[in-house]
Amino acid sequence: MSDVKFLIFDIETVGDGDLIQKIRFPEQVLTPREAVNRYRQQLLDETGKDVLPLTFVLPVSVAIAKVAADYRLLELTVLDSPAFRPQEIVRRFWQGWQHYQRPTLVTFNGRGYDMPVMEVSAFRFGLSIPAWFNVDSRAFEQSRNRYNHDAHLDLQDLLTNFGSFRMHGGLNLLANLIDKPGKAGIDGSQVQDLYHAGHVDRINDYCRCDVLDTYFVFLRSRVLLGKLTLQEELTLTEMTRDLLSEQAENHPAYEHYLKTWDFRGQQKMDVMQSIGVPIVEKMTEDRSTVVAADPA
Repeated sequence: MSDVKFLIFDIETVGDGDLIQKIRFPEQVLTPREAVNRYRQQLLDETGKDVLPLTFVLPVSVAIAKVAADYRLLELTVLDSPAFRPQEIVRRFWQGWQHYQRPTLVTFNGRGYDMPVMEVSAFRFGLSIPAWFNVDSRAFEQSRNRYNHDAHLDLQDLLTNFGSFRMHGGLNLLANLIDKPGKAGIDGSQVQDLYHAGHVDRINDYCRCDVLDTYFVFLRSRVLLGKLTLQEELTLTEMTRDLLSEQAENHPAYEHYLKTWDFRGQQKMDVMQSIGVPIVEKMTEDRSTVVAADPA
């Protein structure tokens, strides 16, 4: 039996210039890059945003956190490094899900973006995944049923009660609510330009950090559901921080993540001190954590 119970993942995508040229600008002679740029400008003019529809993109990064049944982070990896070929990324994603005996997929806004991208990409590349497209099963057992949290847990759906309100601020807001780094340095709007500049490695570093934020939001959601205590969450957080520190020398993204984490913590402490909130140190194993003192 696999030790992996959850696969927490995030994807980054770029426009498929060949497809965009064929579908959006069939009468014009454009290079793939020109087609992407023209479509982005058209969208910007029409909607105020240059975000490409998911049907016109390819994944160039999938970062995955392998998480045990006791919620320990076992490993964080990116697929098909250093080549980052879309077809191979998609193949390895679905192959890995099967290999680890179909663990729960965990995302933030994955039902609306990440999962459809990976599904459409599987269709494009001719992959067979009947265990995911199990349409002959009873409705509540189907993997793609939005309420089947054993197959796919979208944290945005969970926290907004399936869209009852809009989570303004998204993953970045939730990460900051629990004093984790959130967005720092790169955001999704820069991915296409980074790709054109040949910085696919930086895109994958950014994707790793998004997965870390998603993991920590997932842990807090377990507290919310009564599956973890706050102390257990803190212990898991410290274990993860130690793991990142051990691997930071080989992964600059982790070093940046940890520095941002420390900066956020210092910011919080400065604010608390400025408004006169008493500060105490709470010891967890060999590390101390700054928290507000309980009111008398």
